[in-house]
Amino acid sequence: MTTDSNSSLSEKIPHTIPKVNILTMLRLGLFNLGIGLISVLTLAVLNRVMISELAIPATIASSVLALGQLVAPTRVWLGQLSDSKKLFGLHRTGYVLLGVTTVGISIFLAVQLVWLLGGDIVNNNGWQWNNFTIMVSIALALIFMVQGIATGASSTPFTALLVDISDEDNRSKIVGTIWSMLMVGIVIGGITGNILLKNLAVGEDNVISLDVLIPPINAIFISVPIIVILLTIIATWGVEKKFSRYRLRSSFVDREDGISLKRALKILTSSRQTGIFFTFLVMVTMSLFMQEAILEPYGGEVFKMSIGETTMLNSFWGIGILIGYGITGFFVVPRLGKTKTTKIGCTLVALSFTLIIFAGLTAMPQILQGAMVLFGIAAGITTIGSISLMLDLTAAETAGTFVGAWGLAQAMSRGIAIALGGWILDIGRFLFNNAWMAYSFVFVCEAFVAIAAIVLLNRVNVQEFQNTTRQATAMVMEADLD
Repeated sequence: MTTDSNSSLSEKIPHTIPKVNILTMLRLGLFNLGIGLISVLTLAVLNRVMISELAIPATIASSVLALGQLVAPTRVWLGQLSDSKKLFGLHRTGYVLLGVTTVGISIFLAVQLVWLLGGDIVNNNGWQWNNFTIMVSIALALIFMVQGIATGASSTPFTALLVDISDEDNRSKIVGTIWSMLMVGIVIGGITGNILLKNLAVGEDNVISLDVLIPPINAIFISVPIIVILLTIIATWGVEKKFSRYRLRSSFVDREDGISLKRALKILTSSRQTGIFFTFLVMVTMSLFMQEAILEPYGGEVFKMSIGETTMLNSFWGIGILIGYGITGFFVVPRLGKTKTTKIGCTLVALSFTLIIFAGLTAMPQILQGAMVLFGIAAGITTIGSISLMLDLTAAETAGTFVGAWGLAQAMSRGIAIALGGWILDIGRFLFNNAWMAYSFVFVCEAFVAIAAIVLLNRVNVQEFQNTTRQATAMVMEADLD
């Protein structure tokens, strides 16, 4: 295509395709709201039931949950697939709908396998390694792998859709609105879970029988996925056809393979600064999510909170994150800068875990709830600070590579963090004959990871990155062509 035709094509975009308005942004946000609801089901309700009510070892529970994140490399391939091949006549929407539907089916099947394990534990008076528990655990792991791939099949094309329908001048508004809706979904999920599960009756020895536990949990794991599928249909209906610029922009793309994982890792590791910052992002993510699979069991075992009350902890955390997002984006970063803001956020994350540990000494749920709000604020400050800094550490020529690799790093490190949380908890149980000390061991480890992230951040030099990354990127691309 000639330069003149390129100019002509770019001139047509504003006239032929309308811009996304605020109502459409909010409608698109319903997808992320649904993803927030789903995350509460898997990492607030299901993990609590597995570890506390059914006495499945935390190592098993956290490991199978983590597998949904550890299949993140498939997201690169799924993104490429949505670029090159249409599904149901569209590049993005078909993948999003198919992915969400598969996620809903997967988590319902997962909870049914959990009941099988629970029945075996009850019948044998505790967890036992036998052929049955091994086979069901493997099946549960496979289900969560499918769920993780399906999540990528929906979220990756959805993110690509946001790029397709946006221009440079409104992209940040679209992303900001939809990201906040994810937190709204988590808050709503926590509140809803508390309302629906607060009346579960506890029997002797502070144990809920399977006959009491199964019906309400099954009802939630049927109704919520259906609601999320409906929200996704509403969110995406007609958006790609009306607002997508992909059809016009795709004529500039002469390669279907897009960004391969191999090429992304080459570019990331070719620059010393990129490697340092990439490691920093992994550590930050791990410091924020190592407690994800064990927080609700902590509330149940140490604070004697009900399933509904521990599910509600996600709402306190989500409210804190929304506050953190707001004050950081509008007040903190403009005044202190991105690096200093991120350091403050990591420090506050470490202090928040100190408060969460102290709350366990009091065994007062109100103090834990307050600590979760403060942890959410700290996480919000850290997230906005690190993402803002990441944009400075992204070469314009390879922005997609760096942002895509960040998504991959986040998902992988989050999965590792979830698994580590369960492993460290079991180590803590072995070392200490005290539930509070075992859980505190996990929180102390997270605090140390947050402090270590600050040490790495001190080595990040934006100017050095900007001076070297373009040259490194060019060399990698030339090597690929050769």
